[in-house]
Amino acid sequence: MDAPEDVYTHGHAEPVLRSHRWRTAENSAAYLLPHLTQEARVLDVGCGPGTITLDLARRVPAGHVVGTDRSEAVIAEARAAAGRVGLTNVELTVGDVHALDHAADSFDVVHAHQVLQHLTDPVAALREMGRVCRPGGLVAVRDADYSAFTWAPAVPELDEWLGLYRAVARGNGAEPDAGRHLKGWALEAGLDVVASTAGVWCFSTAEDVAWWGGTWAERVVGSGLAEQALERGVASAGDLDRLAAGWQRWAAAPDAWFAVLHGEILCTPRSGT
Repeated sequence: MDAPEDVYTHGHAEPVLRSHRWRTAENSAAYLLPHLTQEARVLDVGCGPGTITLDLARRVPAGHVVGTDRSEAVIAEARAAAGRVGLTNVELTVGDVHALDHAADSFDVVHAHQVLQHLTDPVAALREMGRVCRPGGLVAVRDADYSAFTWAPAVPELDEWLGLYRAVARGNGAEPDAGRHLKGWALEAGLDVVASTAGVWCFSTAEDVAWWGGTWAERVVGSGLAEQALERGVASAGDLDRLAAGWQRWAAAPDAWFAVLHGEILCTPRSGT
């Protein structure tokens, strides 16, 4: 069966990549880190520019980490980053989560951060992740849940932004509220759920608020989200400019605070799956 042609709602515009580069194993995969061994073989699916991938490689100095992503451009960036820091136990490849180019039982850990929310068939992706994970290994997944985002102060444009994002993502056949569905998807994929938890990014310092608000102010007018919203007629250029101004107004508020809820799961393949 051919892999589905999933549409990445965000795209790979610079403000999106700037957000991705902020991610580390500590702020985005803390639920997984206690389970890593120094000799682990790890597959990082949908690795983007590789910041989490390289952190995982540092955590398994006697092991090996493979990062894979459908975008050749971000894989090239990840390779350059690995070269700059001299990591030799990491490999960056172009690949598709629906058809991983690895034999069954190849990895101790198969990890995906913010990937399943963008897929039309996340259950099939989890099955494929389980296929390449050895018996007793871990499939580790973390995804945001957009409907659970919360913030202060109340800015009407942020409510509109959230509605627009969810509409565009759903138009791509994706599930922006993926965090709450991870456990059910894993069970449907034939995986045994070892742990089902939640994690939060919280932006509250002046520096974090300025960065988060500024990044989204740029993304709402200059990313895949903006392009898709305009192409489908669900927002005008004026609407997007207004939403960007709302983000800037939120970031300028002295009491600005934003929480991003994520679902997290650790699973192991069932015998015979």
